[in-house]
Amino acid sequence: MAHAYTPGLQVIARTVIVKERTLPIPGKVLVKPGDRVSADAVIAVTELPGDVQTINVVNQLSITPREIHNYMLKKEGETVEENEPIAQNKPFLGIKFLQTIVRAPFRGTVERISNVTGQVILRKPPRRISLKAYVNGVVKEVHEGVGADIEVACTFIQGIFGIGGETFGELFVLSETPEAVLEEKDITSDLSGKLIVGGSHITYGVFKKAQDLGVKGIIVGGFHARDLKTILGYELGVAITGDEEIPTTLIITEGFGKMTMASRTFDLLKSRQGHIASISGRTQIRAGVMRPEIIIPFTPEEAKTVQPHPPKAETGIARGDEVRIIREPHFGRLGTIVALPSDLAQVETESYVRIMSVKLTDTGETVTVPRANVEVIEV
Repeated sequence: MAHAYTPGLQVIARTVIVKERTLPIPGKVLVKPGDRVSADAVIAVTELPGDVQTINVVNQLSITPREIHNYMLKKEGETVEENEPIAQNKPFLGIKFLQTIVRAPFRGTVERISNVTGQVILRKPPRRISLKAYVNGVVKEVHEGVGADIEVACTFIQGIFGIGGETFGELFVLSETPEAVLEEKDITSDLSGKLIVGGSHITYGVFKKAQDLGVKGIIVGGFHARDLKTILGYELGVAITGDEEIPTTLIITEGFGKMTMASRTFDLLKSRQGHIASISGRTQIRAGVMRPEIIIPFTPEEAKTVQPHPPKAETGIARGDEVRIIREPHFGRLGTIVALPSDLAQVETESYVRIMSVKLTDTGETVTVPRANVEVIEV
């Protein structure tokens, strides 16, 4: 029998994961295997070279390129302060105010003086990059000069879509039920610095208020796609998200529009309320799927009894598997596979496909859907 297997969301109560943390360019790793680190701990550092700017000295001094070294006040490799003279000509007729002085536009280093082009290249100071652990965990392995792998026993939940980068904070569930809609009155100043959980939907107005009050992250079932442009100020394409310069990370667990959060996801989040969680909105929907994530670490004592989650076998889906339907007319609904007929069946488009019967969680109704229209939920 042919199999169909669509990798799905992971909604796992207890598991062990490893987060690979790497610097953008080689640097220095500050931790060693076995070290216990917190989410805000700096585990590696590096320096990005500063930007450069070219100054046309010969034009400003009205000299030839071959003469440039005679007029320079600074040599290659020397540092300069902002507005400090780096070159000058002789005063005309000895009159000081008729002298031309070339000044540094910023603090930096004289990288190159060219007697061919007559230009001077200044480089800004390097920018220090500090790599944080992102999660509370234990250093499993160190990659010298590159970064480290952090092992964390946790509750692990993936979302459908997200925007915004990595952040962490105390998890706080605002909605009473997964169907509830967050309103502006629910967002108060005491939520500053927290990660808040809603039910089925929030509006842009609610998001904006949360952002203005310093909420670090929002986890919610649904959000209108049109509001993403309002948040970002531009149309979101199909590239990887997560690098948006917004102070509040948004994770959507179900889909666009008003979408009731899956009860399993909501209950798990509610059971871990008050714990420190790490979240990332990074999403890629093309090849090499990358999903937004919620990581809620256990304490060191609790972690002793947590085992890695066994991976889903890639031999195919089976009866009893929990799935989410990812296309209309049942988009976003959850259920359990009750039958996997081996014969092809004709669907509304008049094409013949392999199908499955799914018992919907919310109503108990059994519906027939193409196998390609579901994703497995790994629990």
